Amino acid sequence: MSGKPHSNYGGLPLIEVRGLGKIYEVGGLFSRKRETVRAVADASFAIARGEVLGLVGESGSGKSTIGRLLLRLAEPTQGTIIFEGRDITHLTRRALKPLRRRMQMVFQDPFGSLNPRRTAGSILAAPLLIHFPQLSRVECAERVAHALSMVGLAPHHMGRYPHSFSGGERQRIAIARALIVEPAFLVADEPVSALDVSIQAQIVNLLLRVRRELGLAILFISHDLTVVAHSADRIAVMYLGRIVEQAPTRALFRRPRHPYTEALLSAVPVPDPLARRRRIVLQGDTASAPAPTAGCAFRWRCRYAIAACAEAVPMLRAVGPDHSAACIRDDLTLDSGGRLDPSPPLETLR
Repeated sequence: MSGKPHSNYGGLPLIEVRGLGKIYEVGGLFSRKRETVRAVADASFAIARGEVLGLVGESGSGKSTIGRLLLRLAEPTQGTIIFEGRDITHLTRRALKPLRRRMQMVFQDPFGSLNPRRTAGSILAAPLLIHFPQLSRVECAERVAHALSMVGLAPHHMGRYPHSFSGGERQRIAIARALIVEPAFLVADEPVSALDVSIQAQIVNLLLRVRRELGLAILFISHDLTVVAHSADRIAVMYLGRIVEQAPTRALFRRPRHPYTEALLSAVPVPDPLARRRRIVLQGDTASAPAPTAGCAFRWRCRYAIAACAEAVPMLRAVGPDHSAACIRDDLTLDSGGRLDPSPPLETLR
């Protein structure tokens, strides 16, 4: 197991993951040979009620797969998922149905996730028909109007189709659809990456506001550390399917303990044209890295790698208060680069 799952947000975890793994079998169309791809390996973490955990890493690192596994949209190969004190890892579809409304997802593409043939009102009413069939038509319409107002839209938007909304408005509808069934846990899978920069802060502010008002726990998946810095209470960094560092947001930005985190932080832009930058450019990418059969998977791109890095896969271990990292190089003093001060909440930024 990759370290002890923990949450410093207080109280029992709403959702807890222990040793989660996912392996896919892939093969060519005309080839009999099939290979296995380890999308997620030995992931362990916990999220408390009302807490935001940021999950960051390059494309292909396994972030979205973890989100889908938590909601049982994909079947885990190994590990345990505990939601509200109940093991849901192997529940049947029928047993999962009452829990579906408690766990919702906001997808990356706000246009692709909305049915273009249905109005905003019917899109929002669909979950109510499934999870609250006892509601009358009037009560259903009232809940749809309330959900729209919660995300900054008006009731008269119910009759419009997705193509008539902007990208930011479509994402607001997607968020309203997730919130209308009163969930306790939300997976936000790159919710702002498809939006203009001017709209991204509005959507993140919206998620943080409903988190505060409804007490939501959120897994915020992103490749943008700038966004995660102002939205997450804690951050987990992924590389090639493994979580290589977990820490409170401020601690991770002030003193990273894994070389991969250091490289990610060096890519965060500094809003000062006169500031000197030391950009760490990693050679190759995650897709071209050799399959991690032994040793640290990051050693192929790590400038601090030594011979011992090839001997065994490093497990997450405590390196500070609520701070864990999967690196054997305790002698390193890594540079945060002063790229970003995560202390001001995003709501204060204009």
